[in-house]
Amino acid sequence: MKITRISVFHKDFDLSHPYYLSGGRLKFERIDSTFVKIETDESVHGWGEACPWGVTYLPAHGKGIRAGLEEIAPGLIGKDPRQLDRINRLMDVTLPGHPYVKSAVDIACWDILGKVTNMPVCDLLGGREPAPVPIASSISTGTPEEMLDNIQSYRDKGYRVHSAKVGADVDLDISRIRHMSTHQLDGEKIFYDVNRAWLPREAIAVMNAVDVTNSWFEQPCETLDEIAMVRARTTQPICVDEGLHTFTDLTRIHRDQIAELVNIKINRVGGLTKARRLRDYCLGAGISMLIMDTGGSVLADTSTAHFAQSIPAVSCLGTWSCQEMLTVDPAPEQGARNIDGCFTAPDQPGIGVEPDIKILGDAVAIYE
Repeated sequence: MKITRISVFHKDFDLSHPYYLSGGRLKFERIDSTFVKIETDESVHGWGEACPWGVTYLPAHGKGIRAGLEEIAPGLIGKDPRQLDRINRLMDVTLPGHPYVKSAVDIACWDILGKVTNMPVCDLLGGREPAPVPIASSISTGTPEEMLDNIQSYRDKGYRVHSAKVGADVDLDISRIRHMSTHQLDGEKIFYDVNRAWLPREAIAVMNAVDVTNSWFEQPCETLDEIAMVRARTTQPICVDEGLHTFTDLTRIHRDQIAELVNIKINRVGGLTKARRLRDYCLGAGISMLIMDTGGSVLADTSTAHFAQSIPAVSCLGTWSCQEMLTVDPAPEQGARNIDGCFTAPDQPGIGVEPDIKILGDAVAIYE
């Protein structure tokens, strides 16, 4: 089997409501997503999606994906998409770094492999765990009352895990966390996601001022060095998110005991192949995981659902449904959808999502 054509599609998605994170310093109203379709000489094709969540969240952006694909895609023509490790090595040699550029290609190759073997991707990743994966809400920064009301709206949809965006200032964050924690339901999990907004002194002050249960703090500071400083002066569980890009980052997090949890975002780490290596290390080291993508439609969500459902439930605390925040659905009635606050990966071979070309529009680039 050989790759014969790679088509690239660009779609801007408006958010249903303005969204604030990192204590409100970052505002988002639209996200830029790139879809990749890989075709082969055996009439089997695969789809992948990459959406870096704007230009201010990470050192990644939608135009960068499409520019990077211009460098990578020509060298993939004629290669076997089923040889996932070789495809990834080739991409890394052609364009060192820039993992977010490569994730949609990697996912599309997994989609092809699933279709060829007649297996869903979660089975190819090691086997489907029987329990559906809890979806974490995404609670925009606001007043304590606004954030709790937002949590309640997700409770009404079945959600039992919530990601509350904090990080404005010490006093306000303490008030937010205390208010949400006081009204936390039995069996409910809340993680207070700072998105790098605190300085170490602020993180230490807030985390030592609140008493929370069944909760943790995500990416309290910008760097792993700063988080290590906070780890040494607090007792609250910590999750590393934006600080995890590579396998080397993960080994350092474990070696230095920086965090008990990590958030593996598929687009940020370069796709399912590289995420699988991180997953296996976490399972061996006893590190709990959140499995998400940086953004995107039902295609990105479903890729993530497949990956999350390959992890034992005790080690996978949740995923995320970005699709519920978008005003356009490029694959109606397909893929993983919220059922009582959980995702279940589709049973179809591959990813199980075929975007509607009429919704995506014409390809912005074709390589063959």
